[in-house]
Amino acid sequence: MKMRSFAPFALAAGAGLVLAGCSSSEADSDAAASGDAATGGELTLGVFNGWDESVASSLLWQAVLEDQGYDVTLEYADPAPTFQALADGDYDLVTDVWLPVTHADYLEKFGDDIEELGAWFDSAALTVAVNADAPVDSLTDLAEHADEFGDTIVGIEPGAGLTGAVEKAIPVYGLDDMDFVTSSTPAMLAELDSAMADGENIVVTLWEPHWAYGAYDLKNLEDPEGTLGDAESIVTYSRSGLGEDFPDVARWLSDFTMDAELLYDLENQLQAADSESDHESVVEAWIAEHQEWVDSLTA
Repeated sequence: MKMRSFAPFALAAGAGLVLAGCSSSEADSDAAASGDAATGGELTLGVFNGWDESVASSLLWQAVLEDQGYDVTLEYADPAPTFQALADGDYDLVTDVWLPVTHADYLEKFGDDIEELGAWFDSAALTVAVNADAPVDSLTDLAEHADEFGDTIVGIEPGAGLTGAVEKAIPVYGLDDMDFVTSSTPAMLAELDSAMADGENIVVTLWEPHWAYGAYDLKNLEDPEGTLGDAESIVTYSRSGLGEDFPDVARWLSDFTMDAELLYDLENQLQAADSESDHESVVEAWIAEHQEWVDSLTA
């Protein structure tokens, strides 16, 4: 894995961006009134920093919508400001809302001001993963073998929902003597890459879907107590009124589904890019490889 892949696709993890960009409320009034995709309009998609499925799905839809005549801007930010911007109407769409658990607090706060379009991935999960040949298969066994992992669990951002779930799991499985290191997703991926290259055991907090499962030989530790929650769905949300302003866009996103094989393939190709500036050509080439499927998204 190239060093490029240790960072989020757009910016270093944790670096919030100034919320900017035109909402579709500022789009061409004729397009909004008619809902005719051919006339286009301006759309802004909110993208979660460091969430690879958010980046991949947003880049895909940027290309698809621009091919339909829309002017699409991607704005990268952390979840909290992204949900706020969606509720305020500054963003039009967010493709990476995890339900029913991970983003439940945001839905409780902003749910009345945003609209659910539909789930596009139905087997998302918070995980604790190890190298496939590690001597444990369950969180139940991890404490007994802690020294074989350097007595360390490598986590991501301190404020992430995944981090909170693992913090709750630690006392349940008697892992209090292990050092739970949290810093950032890129730092976790750097540690994972180094350990896998050196043939060392490592335990990391991760989630599915994630490109790392296609890049490394990993296994998820069983969670018999259910501390990390059940499988979740990834859902697209829009600002209020998007369906009235852009009915075609709302319909396309409502009908959108994507299986893990396609998602991992796109994520891995984006990860292999030499730089962020190559993403447009990567997505263009990927679409050409899957043209029939992509065409079905706007049928």
